[in-house]
Amino acid sequence: MAIPKKILNYLEKNKYKFEIIEHKTTYTAWDTSQTEKIKPQEVAKALVMKIDSDYVLALLSGNRNLDKQKLLKIINAQRKKNKEKIYKKIDFAKEAWMKKNLPGKVGAVPPFRFLKLEIYADNLLLKNKKIYLGSGDYTMAIKVNVNQYAKIENIVKGSFSKAKK
Repeated sequence: MAIPKKILNYLEKNKYKFEIIEHKTTYTAWDTSQTEKIKPQEVAKALVMKIDSDYVLALLSGNRNLDKQKLLKIINAQRKKNKEKIYKKIDFAKEAWMKKNLPGKVGAVPPFRFLKLEIYADNLLLKNKKIYLGSGDYTMAIKVNVNQYAKIENIVKGSFSKAKK
């Protein structure tokens, strides 16, 4: 399967400098890094999170785990600044919701603004010059410049990952 046209059109419309990386079928950021022989911290893990009744996207390095409570604190700090109501609950989005509402395959979420989800990126991921993003497909990744990505997608930065055990 190819990368959905919607994603390619979005990248071109926003003047992204990007490279499509074809690889063996992988289902995790860690597997992609091993298959492509690149550092796992350069492969972005995109996690769709449900906060109360809303959804956001959390982006972190493939070699890290999400600290849900730290992410919730960052989200609520942002909301407080914008004088919005504070969220109480955070959890992973259900697969059924993702299949119905997001393009591409579950586990290969393309982390771009057109999804209409606010994007939160972990500071450790942003230390890279280039990162590999989900393309909506298990056999392709999109390699982009971190600074360009952060600027175009208007991401919220924070520290919400923890070392894998």
